[in-house]
Amino acid sequence: MQTAGRTAQAGRWIADAVRAAPPDTVAALVPAVFPAHARVFHPAVRYEGDTDVFVRWDEVAAANGTTPHRLMQWPGITGSWEYLGEDDQPGLWNDAPAEGHLAAHVAGELAAVLAAHTAGPGECWFGWDDEGAADLPRLRLPRADLLLVRAPVDRAATNFAPEPREQSATLWWPADRSWCVVTDPALTSTYVGASVAAVDELLASRLEVAPALPGDPVTPDSDPVNRVDARG
Repeated sequence: MQTAGRTAQAGRWIADAVRAAPPDTVAALVPAVFPAHARVFHPAVRYEGDTDVFVRWDEVAAANGTTPHRLMQWPGITGSWEYLGEDDQPGLWNDAPAEGHLAAHVAGELAAVLAAHTAGPGECWFGWDDEGAADLPRLRLPRADLLLVRAPVDRAATNFAPEPREQSATLWWPADRSWCVVTDPALTSTYVGASVAAVDELLASRLEVAPALPGDPVTPDSDPVNRVDARG
């Protein structure tokens, strides 16, 4: 139990930083100690026969006549809160971006980029919410209590939930603290704090990524350009 307790304390620097940050901002997810931050948009999915096609947010915005920008939110670019739930836009997308889950192919590409920006890609921490299944100490964050495990960076693309559920890690970072990745359980984007070089590489990747600032709002109702009626 003493070893498990030390494991849970490995992320104390993150917990202390996000608790001190303004709520519902990037800094309340990722510590504002990094030179740069990025937002990774979770893709939507369109069914084409037996194939799942991943759909970018800027593609959805273009089809709806809304404006893609770095602070865009899904209800804003689709025009309705209903599209955050069960409804879809046939021919454009069928599954909305996953809340609190980073698709394996996105996590894998993200990990491949970040692996080159730490001295220890084989020594990373991963945190996820196992809903109390294990009787072990946890890293307590404002929005989740996470079980931690140490593993190589490529563990980011694996499933942390029992089948048939799919659940990516909520939080992951290397032991040298050179970057930090957070997928909040209630959000459809993942946020990264890292070096300028790492963020520049993410922006140039195939992923849909935008630069972020610690003070940026993150909630689904925070799109300042594409306004929708208040959620009922």
